[in-house]
Amino acid sequence: MSDPRPYAALLAKGEHRKQLILAASQRLLTRNGWRTTTLGQIARAAGISPSGLLHHFRSKRHLLEAVLDARDAYDEARIDTSRDILEQLEHVADRIAKAPEMVGMYAVLRMENLDPGAPLHDRLTGRHRAAVATVAEGIRRGQRTGGYRTDLDPATKAEEIVAFLNGIETSWLIDPSTPVDEVFKEYIASLSRQLARPADGS
Repeated sequence: MSDPRPYAALLAKGEHRKQLILAASQRLLTRNGWRTTTLGQIARAAGISPSGLLHHFRSKRHLLEAVLDARDAYDEARIDTSRDILEQLEHVADRIAKAPEMVGMYAVLRMENLDPGAPLHDRLTGRHRAAVATVAEGIRRGQRTGGYRTDLDPATKAEEIVAFLNGIETSWLIDPSTPVDEVFKEYIASLSRQLARPADGS
């Protein structure tokens, strides 16, 4: 019977290289965007050959999709949509602090793919709509359980909240000294007052 350890080591090495490629991609895409970032630049930044990169990601489009997959997986592992929407927002500032290049990369790609013909437009538009729908459902859940006022439109409020998140990320990218924690605290406090049921219970 053959020893499985060499194969396992090979798989581990391959996965390590993939993570190096994804990390280098995040850095370069944040700095230069996808239009001017080449596979050769990413390969050099990851410390591998272009052919080595293509062994893991057969095209630039495939790599872009993989980078977005990694970002989505990171977010989904840290978001509990069953929690109160205000509690969820409290953790977003921490995500920005812990994964700045991932946040930066996503913001840059979002802006670069506004045109309907751009390669990632449909995926990013779908992700935006899903985020708005998730926030809106969180507000509806709060309304159903009696925690939030019922005289506001969850869909409209959700658009505002997602716009705030996108805006604070952009502000932080432009000026990393932006006091993200303080801004989040102020916004969440304001949002809490807006969502709270009035004294008459309506």
